[in-house]
Formats: sequence, structure tokens, C-alpha cells
Amino acid sequence: MTQPKKVLLSWSSGKDSAWALHVLRQQTDVEVVGLMSTFNESADRACMHAVRRELVEAQARAADLPLESVFLPRPCSNEQYEEEMRQVVDRAKAQGVTHIAFGDLFLEDIRAYRIEKMAGTGVEPLFPIWTTAESTLELARQMQSAGLTAIVTCVDPKQLDESYVGRRWDPEMISELPDGVDPCGENGEFHSFCFAGPCFDEPIDVTVGEIVNRDGFVFADVLPA
Repeated sequence: MTQPKKVLLSWSSGKDSAWALHVLRQQTDVEVVGLMSTFNESADRACMHAVRRELVEAQARAADLPLESVFLPRPCSNEQYEEEMRQVVDRAKAQGVTHIAFGDLFLEDIRAYRIEKMAGTGVEPLFPIWTTAESTLELARQMQSAGLTAIVTCVDPKQLDESYVGRRWDPEMISELPDGVDPCGENGEFHSFCFAGPCFDEPIDVTVGEIVNRDGFVFADVLPA
């Protein structure tokens, strides 16, 4: 019999990662063996989403998977980032991982970059929820119908009004998004923290704390309730 793919999932803490985990677990030839998250070393928060590490660890527990935490300096050069990722891939391969999965949706340049950087490593990239820019509204509705629930943790105010930060990513929010804003935020309009869904054994109890402006973005501090 063919051995299942042993998959490490790149985990941002957001809804797309959570949905990717759910989709992967529906595939009979896949075994998800862990989650991998990058953290801002000085802030101890998930990169870009700015979610506290303790909440990402709570997600891993709720998903019943080990979490590999990768700490990045701030600022972090592209060369430093790529070196850290090379080490992640090397460790994963040594532990029997055959694939690393990503929750990317439709950005071709991001997909091409991941494929290029993993070429020749012996570990292959997977894109389990890859779709088209025209299909993300349908995808968002599918996620929400399955019970996936998230909070918007970061907004790029150049693309979306800052009033959306801290809101629940739900059908009402999606219906209110301006034209041109992707319902899944794939163009960087917003980022999220998933606290409930079919990939978790139980919901994570959270509340929204302080809203802050930093480095040109607006962040909501999600707290354990």
C-alpha cells in the first residue's frame, strides 16, 4: 500500500490555515503531523497576524497537533527569513515529513516563490485550498457554513476601513465589504484568528482587547477570555 503523505502545515493562526487543516484531514492519503508558525521574537506574537503565542498554542492543542514555533528577529531580512525556513524544511525532512502545506488561495507569485524555495529539498509543497480570485466568496461561505469562526486581528487601512478590526469574520461582515476587497483578505486587506471550527476539538474562548495602530496597520489584541 502507498504510504500516506506526512504533512506539516504552515499555520498563520487565521481562518485559511484552519480550513486547510480541515481539508487535509478529509484526504485519506494524508497524515497531518504538525503545525508550524512563525513568531516575532521580541513581541512573542504570530507574524503579521499579531496573535499572542499562547493563543496559537491553544489552537494546536484544540487541533491535537504539535506546534513547531519559529522565532524571527524584528526587523528580519529576507535572507534571515529564508535561512530559518531552510532549517525548518531540513528538520521536517529528518522527522519523516514529505510535504509542507500552505493555506494560500490564489496569489500566483506567492505559490511560485514557495515552489522555488522548496525545490530540491526533498520536501514538496501542497496547496490544499488553492482556488481563484473569483471563487473566494463561495469559499468563505463554505467555511462559515461548516462552523469556522474567526476574528479580524489586523487591517491594512490603505485597503479596508479600520473599523473592521476586532470584528467577527461572518456573513454580515462579508456582506458589508467594499467592492474590490477579497472576502478572505487574500490581498492583505485583513488577517484573522480562528477560534472555532471543524478542525478543533473545542472552541477557544477569547475576547477582543485594545485596538492599536502600528507600522501602518491596525491591530486588535485578542485575549484569552
